[in-house]
Amino acid sequence: MGIITGAGSGIGAAIAREFAGIGAQMVLASIDTEGMDQLAATLDDLGGAGLVAEVDVRSVESVAKLPILAREAFGPVDFVVANAAVIDHGDVATGEPAEWRRVLETNLLGTMHTVGAVLPEMYERRCGHVFVMASVSGRVSYVGEPAYIASKWGLVGFANSLRIEADAHDVRVSLIEPGLVNTGLARQSDVGQLMLASSASLNPEDIARTLLYIYQQPRSVVVSEIVVRAVNQAPIASPAVG
Repeated sequence: MGIITGAGSGIGAAIAREFAGIGAQMVLASIDTEGMDQLAATLDDLGGAGLVAEVDVRSVESVAKLPILAREAFGPVDFVVANAAVIDHGDVATGEPAEWRRVLETNLLGTMHTVGAVLPEMYERRCGHVFVMASVSGRVSYVGEPAYIASKWGLVGFANSLRIEADAHDVRVSLIEPGLVNTGLARQSDVGQLMLASSASLNPEDIARTLLYIYQQPRSVVVSEIVVRAVNQAPIASPAVG
């Protein structure tokens, strides 16, 4: 039984489909649930199950209902994929502080809210797997997405700290750092469009298969951190901004 945030499209939806193939039953959380009933129906066809939940990960109260929904519908939470993310555009000198706040509250605090909601139960059961979706943007800096980059660097630090804590409770933590992935999120930004036009890229399904591989390792094994890139992905370049 699992929870996936940002499950409405892209990487989140691909993960849901991949895990449905092993019979996983999942709460599919998204701030925008339009069209997600079709995703849930697809999971049924693949051998799994999906319960759609409208959730804003920026809100602790909104996220708190996720493990309750999961328990009531399917049982205890075995895994959580903290995947919800948004992106910013432009440079720091002309950027909008309100937009920076939205990005940081969604990507970084949203992940912390999501993980914090499921950990008590996982710790009590001494069982569970947490996936933190960061990015190579959490290791490499460039111009054009300052708040997004800051959020992903923050997620790298958060996951590494969380792993030390969770290890004492037999809960696995895996930090996922995708390179360029051809998603709607990537296509929203100038940097993403530039890269997609000039470089090899991954598909969401590539990330989904990676997570399933990690999850299916024996419980005595954890893939702590993994970078997934397309072969021949070009270095990140900054578009002209300002």
